Amino acid sequence: MQRFGNFMVGIVTGALVGSIAALLLAPMSGEELRTQAAERADAVRQDVLEAYEAKVVQLEAELDKLRKTPSEEK
Repeated sequence: MQRFGNFMVGIVTGALVGSIAALLLAPMSGEELRTQAAERADAVRQDVLEAYEAKVVQLEAELDKLRKTPSEEK
């Protein structure tokens, strides 16, 4: 489990370093960059929310299926 934790820390660190490098080397103004970053963050947030809601629906359906007794399934 510790190896997985170290792996996740490495991924987050790499993403952070990559993001900082992209910000420093970006060919657009600061305001354009902030606007674009905010739009991307909103898109990612929306995608995560949609995935979360879909997973909740799926898990609730599976839970309902598991809660049914064998006589109810027939």
